[in-house]
Amino acid sequence: MKANCFDTVLIVEDSPSELELMSYYLANSGYNIIKATGGKEAFEIALESKPDIIVTDIVMPGMSGFELCRCLKRNPDTKKVPIVVCTSKNQEIDRLWGIRQGADIYLTKPYSREQLLNAIKSLTEEIA
Repeated sequence: MKANCFDTVLIVEDSPSELELMSYYLANSGYNIIKATGGKEAFEIALESKPDIIVTDIVMPGMSGFELCRCLKRNPDTKKVPIVVCTSKNQEIDRLWGIRQGADIYLTKPYSREQLLNAIKSLTEEIA
């Protein structure tokens, strides 16, 4: 099911159970996984490891996912990395703000394995 365009996914999630669930879904679909538990850590990892796609939560201590999106899109080294947001913030204003900050896809929790994989697949099809 994995598209060839993306091999490495950086998952940013402060909930250990959510982080493991996303990692399980994606690793079992053939993706290489890098994990971060917060926005600042994720930004540093993104600069160093150059992931193909980033999947991030919004509500995290320190740097929020909104701030992470904004920082990634403003940096020349990471501005083209697609971002999928997976969050419990399900208000329309949150979704619009996420897209405005640089998220390419905004998923709300709870999401299914298929929804997450389809989000990544749709981004690979846009680029291919």
